[in-house]
Formats: sequence, C-alpha cells, structure tokens
Amino acid sequence: MTDSPAWQLPLDPREQPILEKILVIRDRLSLLKQDKSTYIKSQDVTALYDEVIEQVHQLNNLRREKRDEQNRVDKVLDDCFQLISLFFMTIGRNNEAPAVYATTSTIKRLLDHLSESALHCSKDLEGISATVESTQQIIDRGKSTYSPQLLTLLEGRLEGCRTILSRLQKNLSGLAPELVSLHERMISILRSISAANTRQKFPQNEVKGFQEQLKEIQSSTVNGRFVGEDGEPLTGQEILVDLLDRCLKWSELVLERQGKVDEAFRPIYDRLRDIRNQLERLTLTQAWSLRETDLYGFQRELDKVDEARVNGNFVDESGHPADLFNQRTLLYLLRRDYAYIYSLIVSSEPVSEALLPVFNQLQTLRRCLVEVQKSGGVSSPRELYPYSMKLTSIDNMRVDGKFMVGSDIPEGQGSVIALLEDCFELIYELRLSAEGEQDGT
Repeated sequence: MTDSPAWQLPLDPREQPILEKILVIRDRLSLLKQDKSTYIKSQDVTALYDEVIEQVHQLNNLRREKRDEQNRVDKVLDDCFQLISLFFMTIGRNNEAPAVYATTSTIKRLLDHLSESALHCSKDLEGISATVESTQQIIDRGKSTYSPQLLTLLEGRLEGCRTILSRLQKNLSGLAPELVSLHERMISILRSISAANTRQKFPQNEVKGFQEQLKEIQSSTVNGRFVGEDGEPLTGQEILVDLLDRCLKWSELVLERQGKVDEAFRPIYDRLRDIRNQLERLTLTQAWSLRETDLYGFQRELDKVDEARVNGNFVDESGHPADLFNQRTLLYLLRRDYAYIYSLIVSSEPVSEALLPVFNQLQTLRRCLVEVQKSGGVSSPRELYPYSMKLTSIDNMRVDGKFMVGSDIPEGQGSVIALLEDCFELIYELRLSAEGEQDGT
C-alpha cells in the first residue's frame, strides 16, 4: 500500500520503530479487509485497535514538546484509524467511538468542498449538522470505554467540522425566508446541469430545459433584484443574484462544450466517473452487497485525486491548470463521489455482516407486510401463511434466544430481534383484522 501525498519520514529516530509497527498493523488490516472467505470477527478488530492505541500512547509520550509534528507516522496512523473505523461498522458496532473516525473524515472533506465552492443550501447543512450531533453523542458515550487519546482526536476533528459548518451557516443566515426555497431550487438546478454534463450521452434538451427554468427565475426579478411584495429588495438577495449569474453562465458553457472534457484530463475524468457509477450502484444494493471496509479504497483514491490539486486546480501532466469547464466538471464528480461515500456511511446499519442476510430478509418481509397492510390487509388468515412460515423458520435459527454463527454471537442481535418481533406483530394485526372481517360476514 502506498501513501499519498508524499510525507516526510520521522525526524526523530525514536519514532522509526513506531512507524515500522503501524505499517505492519496497516498491512494486517488490509489483508483482513481483502479476506472475503469469512465474516469479520469482533475480536480480530478489537485486538488490532488495541495495538494501534498502544502505538499512539508511545507516540504521544515522544511528542510532549512537539504536538504539531506531522510526518509519515501520522499518515499511516490515519490509514489505520480509517480502516478500524470501517471495520467497526462492518461488525455492527456503528455506535461506538472508533466507528465515527471515518464519518468525521468524510464530513470534513464535504465541508471543505462546500466551503470552497460556496454552493450549498440550508438542507445540505441541516443533514450534516444532524450527523455531527449524533457523532458527538457516540463520542460522549465512549468516554468510559475508549482511550482518551482516541476521544481527544475525535473531539478535535469534530470541532474542526463544527467551525466550518458554523461559517457556512452564517453565510446563509442573511437570506430572507422568502428566498430560502428559491435558493435551494437554484442550487438543485445547478447540480442537475452538472450531473447531465457527465452523462454517457449528452442530454442537450434536458440542459436547455434547466436553462429555461433559470431564465424564468431571472424574469421574475425587478431591475435584476429579487424583491418582496412591497417592491423592496429582500435581504440576502445579492446571494441569489450572484448564484443566478453563475448558473446561467455554467448552463451556457455546458451547452457549448457538450460534456466533452479535454484529453489531458480524460484519465482523471474517467476514473472519477467510474467511481461515481460504482458508488451509485452500491447505494441501490447497499443492504445486500456492501461491506463497509470496501469504502476505504474509494476514499483513498479520491483523497489522492483531491490532494494532487495545485492551489485548488486540477493540472495536467505538464503542470498546466484546467480551464473553467474541465475544473468544474472534475470538481462536481469528486464532490459527488464523496457525497455518495458519506451517504453510505451514515446509512450503514448497526448489524454485523454475519447477521446481514437474516436482517435483510426481515427488512424485506417487513416492507411486504407494511404494503399489505396499506393496501387493505388480507381477506383470509390463510394468505398470511407464507409470511408466517418464513418468520418461523428465521425464529427457529435462534439458539437460546440469540442468532449464532458457529460459536460466535455477532453484533446487532437487538436490531435483528426487534425487526423479527415487529414482523410478528404486523402478522398478528393483519390476522386479527382478517378474522374480524370473516366474523362480520
């Protein structure tokens, strides 16, 4: 495994043994990630976590007088914590402190990009803010269980996210209430144009349709300003005036270039689009096909692309920066990829991959039963037999009330059993309703 970007070796020779040990740990984590022959066991992950924390203790003791030191040791430690975080999700321990390291990393990337682009709406920030708060609660609950070094690290990362989030929220705080929904609509149109721009076949009519929507918004202004019912300019309208101008210019540029990226930037474009397509498929099949540790490879590949930019610009092999069209096209794909990773992380279920087959079956059964209930129920209790038989077969898999895999008790028992009981309750309600109707006739 290679590091990116290039980080200097430790200046203090006493850090070299630590570097060597965490490189070995990272390799073991990578091998564990690649082994798909069996499910990940909780004890394997916690043992590696303990080894990493021991090295962090030693590193902190060496750096008492140089807390700001950053070298390859820090980069490899970041890799280790990132992998361990995703492993904690894979084994269903999403609500424990080590699991949120990957969450804070992804939130930070997203916020940095939102800050850089200055293109965000209130809904973007509300969702991220809710995740930040739920992450803080997980950290707080871990104070009696996990290493203070880990918790301090997570607190610092989360505080950095809050600082950026607060600044972005302040940027939108001056918007008049009447302009909030219009602002969100314009952001949505801009993103839709960017998405259309990266299609396999350029949808010219679709982009023209978005452009017409922008022109309709422009025609609603008075002397180029957004005004209220009293004819006075609304507060924060300068944000929308600037956004509208950016949207119109972007739509014109996209229609002019027809989605054609310069050959010099084609390799980056193709790779980012391929990652986007893979992550998009994962969002559709997440419950059945995602092992959270698979996200590590995507994260690191995106980080390499992001960190290879020079002063925020993508550059070709000769060091020449991309023009506006190529720059914005590549940035859209990069940011969309990070957004997909964020979505997959926050929607990860707190259930071990060993129990996911059962959990997914129960989720599907529950959705079916809810749809049956919504459509008016069943005419006879006999129609519920297939559901009852399936649930009974799943319930019979339990040993002393627990779902076992060999001699192991995988994480997520509470979630699976609650879902099972919910399904039985739905069947009971549907049976009562059907029997009541039969008695009434």
